[in-house]
Amino acid sequence: CQVIVHDVNELTEKLFPIVEAMQKHFSAGSGTYYSDSIFFLSVAMHRIMPKEITRIIQVDLDLKYKTNIRDLFDEFDNFPEGAVIGIAREMQPVYRHTFWQYRRENPQTKVGEPPPDGLPGFNSGVLLLNLEAMRQSKLYNQLLEPTMVQKLTEKYHFKGHLGDQDFFTMVGMEHPELFHVLDCTWNRQLCTWWRDHGYSDVFDQYFQCEGEVKIYHGNCNTAIPED
Repeated sequence: CQVIVHDVNELTEKLFPIVEAMQKHFSAGSGTYYSDSIFFLSVAMHRIMPKEITRIIQVDLDLKYKTNIRDLFDEFDNFPEGAVIGIAREMQPVYRHTFWQYRRENPQTKVGEPPPDGLPGFNSGVLLLNLEAMRQSKLYNQLLEPTMVQKLTEKYHFKGHLGDQDFFTMVGMEHPELFHVLDCTWNRQLCTWWRDHGYSDVFDQYFQCEGEVKIYHGNCNTAIPED
């Protein structure tokens, strides 16, 4: 087992020029903070990791594993042709909220609608990054360009504050083929904030998750069930 520790400042230095343009669209702060770049690490991981690293699992700290993480690695084998990232759906109506203007202008859209037929957006708490596929995907790398980010944020009237998760969500609305959607049991989010903030009528359509949970995600400081 080999452990390599990466210097955060060093990573941020490499990241900043690549993700600077998207930070103003997907960061909580006003303007572009140098330190915010780290919240976009996954977006450009393929550009800053050594070429010999071909696959990475990136996870949040507020997780509890109920199964062997190695089983998650097997999900890489299920990526369809053209997919570069494995990610689970967002389990709250946060993007129903964020895309309100686009949804109002496009009443038939699936954008922001709940599963199984809607596009609820993604949650970046558990990420499978196929770095090799990310490097080779012409489409994915085009989408990192400032002009493309600008074009999509204008199309969807998008202003977020959740970093990489917002970028993946917006790109997923336009190019779902870039993503392998992980089952909700791989990222069983527990946060219920939006239930009490105007979306109680539809909340459960987003929040339900059938099956035996493999990873609990105690997002927004939610307590994770004891064994």
